[in-house]
Amino acid sequence: MYFTDRGIEELEQRRGEEEVSLGWLAEQLRLFVDLHPDFEVPVERLATWLARLDDEDDDGDV
Repeated sequence: MYFTDRGIEELEQRRGEEEVSLGWLAEQLRLFVDLHPDFEVPVERLATWLARLDDEDDDGDV
């Protein structure tokens, strides 16, 4: 188990039943980066990866 799995598990336990829009998620990611600018690159990579999940031409690399 990776250290990040604990945060993911907490998110799933606390908010797993909720439905949110991608617009809401994007706004939360922007707010997080505003508060924690050191995480700009990882958040950008995550957002790009999520945005391209259905791209057939993309091999999954960000």
